[in-house]
Amino acid sequence: MAVVGAGPVGLAIAWRCAARGLRVVVHDPAPGSGASWVAAGMLAPVAEAYFGEHELTGLLTASAARWPAFAAELTEATGADLGYRTDGTLLVGLTADDLAEARRLWAYQQGLGLPVTPLRPSELRDREPALATRVRGGAFAPTDHQVDPRRLVAALRTAAVRAGATLAPSAVDRLSDLDAGVTVVAAGCGAAALAGLPVRPVKGQVVRLRAPGGVAPGFRHVIRGYADGEHVYLVPRVDGEVVVGATVEERTDTTVTAEAVLRLLRAAVDLLPELAGYDLVETVAGLRPGTPDNAPILGPLPGRPGVLAATGHHRHGIVLTPVTADLIADLITTGVADPLLAPFTPDRFTTEEGNPWN
Repeated sequence: MAVVGAGPVGLAIAWRCAARGLRVVVHDPAPGSGASWVAAGMLAPVAEAYFGEHELTGLLTASAARWPAFAAELTEATGADLGYRTDGTLLVGLTADDLAEARRLWAYQQGLGLPVTPLRPSELRDREPALATRVRGGAFAPTDHQVDPRRLVAALRTAAVRAGATLAPSAVDRLSDLDAGVTVVAAGCGAAALAGLPVRPVKGQVVRLRAPGGVAPGFRHVIRGYADGEHVYLVPRVDGEVVVGATVEERTDTTVTAEAVLRLLRAAVDLLPELAGYDLVETVAGLRPGTPDNAPILGPLPGRPGVLAATGHHRHGIVLTPVTADLIADLITTGVADPLLAPFTPDRFTTEEGNPWN
């Protein structure tokens, strides 16, 4: 079988399938250089539960539940430190308007039975004393965790190869050029050109800071919130790095702009003033693979025997890696589709006239 794309999703599928005895070749001239290189690595089924996205929320929750075992298995297979942390996430609002907007979403999430615990300002600062005194309130999402995507991709490459997969540093221009009984398209934004799938690029810009002196950041939770209407997240790593993100732009370029960096840093420092003294170590932009309904495209392509899609994960590629790999590997090796796949199959975009993707 062939896997086109060596991001976390493609590599995890290759690992799972190779471990089951399949001969797997992964094609990618630059593994891990796409959206995952820019991603912050938040595993956030609660914070990413948005109005009207019930089925996607279910998939996010199912995948997040698999992450502890997935991380442990991957670490055992490779010896790698994935930067997997389970401190939870603080959801905050800087102003009264910010807090009101956030509370609307928290109420919706609580209505779905998701674990969101409102906190008073004093309770927030008991958990994170470095938070700005201006922060009006927040909530705690204990099951929203994090992983370092760059470490994750490196570990998945090692695991896939050790399981027997081959990494081919070659670009694929046409699926028909591949000599494989089964082909999985896990090429992110490249799936549009390769398979005609309705995947569009959604630009995101991110800033990386580092605590001075090589020490750990002065906060341990992921912090997500609104600061004067600007949505921002802050992801601390044990090595001192802090990821600040991210813009959401309907653009196809990967240029970093001063305006975006200014907005992100202003919001970050408004929530956590100590960040003003951190070193600026990287500004980077990438392209998320978005779809018309913001949900991934998973499963067999209509009219293309032996070709499956595993793409369109948009903001959720890292958190959805375990469940995507399991669902696609199970389908390939058993021929049985898990019911979790049903809302995300490619044929949901087929028109009444039978023309796919239009």
